[in-house]
Amino acid sequence: MKVIKAEEIHIGKLATMAVDLWPEEKFEVHRQFILSKLDLEDHVYFLATVEDKIAGFIYMSIRRDYVEGASSSPVGYVEGIYVKPAYRHKGIGRLLVTKGEEWAKSKGCREIASDILYHNTDSYNFHSKVGFREANRLICFIKDID
Repeated sequence: MKVIKAEEIHIGKLATMAVDLWPEEKFEVHRQFILSKLDLEDHVYFLATVEDKIAGFIYMSIRRDYVEGASSSPVGYVEGIYVKPAYRHKGIGRLLVTKGEEWAKSKGCREIASDILYHNTDSYNFHSKVGFREANRLICFIKDID
């Protein structure tokens, strides 16, 4: 297993995994989004590979605004993490988080944060297992005003 920084050549495979993680968006939307973030200083995609096959990814950003539960700024943020089903429970997610931590530290961060949907117990268990602690529970509201 190794972790590499994603490059433009990986966008198709990244977008395919992003559809698996966030199926409410189409492949092309994910592809364009990834392409728009790939070369930005405060965003990074890392890929986990096993025998030269892509097994998963982590998408990290640096957030300088308020981050729920954080006591410092800036904060490294796990925007998304995904491991293909065939590669789960083999330490790949933990390896990706470790790489994300190293990247965030290199950007001056003392903390990393993440969020999940309240019903995603698999993600909750994963985050707990790799060392995250629950910072808060939040319900978001919206109201149309037009």
